[in-house]
Amino acid sequence: MSESEPRVPVYSWCALALLTAVYVLNFLDRTLIYILFPPIKKEMLLSDLQLALLGTTSFVIFYTLLGVPFGMLADRTSRKMMIGIGLAIWSLFSGLTGFAHDFWTLFGCRLMVGVGEATLGPAALSLLSDYFPPRMRATAQSIYASGIAIGGGLAFFLGGWIGQSYGWRWAFYFLGFPGLALAALVFTLREHNEERVRASAQPAPSPNALFRSVPYICLCAGYAFLGLASNNLVIWGPAFFVRMHGFSLMTIGMAGGVISVVVGIPSLIFAGLISDRLRQRTTFTSAVGLISVPLWIALLFVNNVVLLVATNVLLYALAITWVGPATADVTEIAGPRLRGLAIGVLFSAVNVAAYGIGSPLIGKLSDVLGLRNALFVCPLSCAIGAVLLWVGGRLRESSR
Repeated sequence: MSESEPRVPVYSWCALALLTAVYVLNFLDRTLIYILFPPIKKEMLLSDLQLALLGTTSFVIFYTLLGVPFGMLADRTSRKMMIGIGLAIWSLFSGLTGFAHDFWTLFGCRLMVGVGEATLGPAALSLLSDYFPPRMRATAQSIYASGIAIGGGLAFFLGGWIGQSYGWRWAFYFLGFPGLALAALVFTLREHNEERVRASAQPAPSPNALFRSVPYICLCAGYAFLGLASNNLVIWGPAFFVRMHGFSLMTIGMAGGVISVVVGIPSLIFAGLISDRLRQRTTFTSAVGLISVPLWIALLFVNNVVLLVATNVLLYALAITWVGPATADVTEIAGPRLRGLAIGVLFSAVNVAAYGIGSPLIGKLSDVLGLRNALFVCPLSCAIGAVLLWVGGRLRESSR
């Protein structure tokens, strides 16, 4: 940092820590159901397609439909209020999932989890863009994105342990309801609006300008394809290891929890630091997608336990590195008055691809062809995403 660049205030780091904790709960409540697929399937006699509908489609319906409106709202209203109310809603219904006794009750609870969680991304990342200068945004947003690794790790570790020891319902009780307490802290956040105030002196930008940006569209599409593969590694990974390799639920939970935290957090932060130092962040993320293709194929066919675990570790490390660079990219393209909308559209695209299309498609193909063959959707998606990100990065550079 040069002498002309001011230090980031301590409060910005405190706010980042709180928002990261909220994202931990966000991803914990989102992914908890995946480690519990086997006992839920056994109790309710569900097909893989029904599991996909419960785990992803139910969640993504309102998460996607509300992503863009909530993104626009985050550009115009109190972002801390959006986050606090959303956290309370998704925590309540995540806990209530444990009381469900049929497919449709589970579906309804997951639907409401999606409603609550749709508030977080646009509002939190818009706030972080105010707290941190452009030179540190990918780093800050990668630290925030470490909530994916921590939340996913806790979901696997605690969900696997509680689910096997006390039953799947208790996992939702113990891990869902505590988010209601954290919501109270969110309401105490201070909003930094200086950049938005300065931007408001200029004519209001049209949202159409964002949708006419070919680099932005390429980046959203490219990250959507990477998101399809990375999210379905988490969604279908436990079922794959149970069915193909005979691992127990607790073993997968323990291993998944350790990998998520020990591998995921350093990978996310490293990705943010590296991408902040690259002229084109998409050079890094497109390479991630390309390298993931052979790792996915190896994961599907390796039978040696040591090689299997090593491949899974490498693939997981790559699978989550794109999140921080992606959000930094789109907020910079959008500018201060369209950040919330840009993030809302990006997250909607990623979740439609991963949860609305990818997961049910893999579930349906699994019912027909088997899970191993169905998961070939993921390396194909990585390859397509890598190409789109490379193209988007080149177009963005040429337009500067």
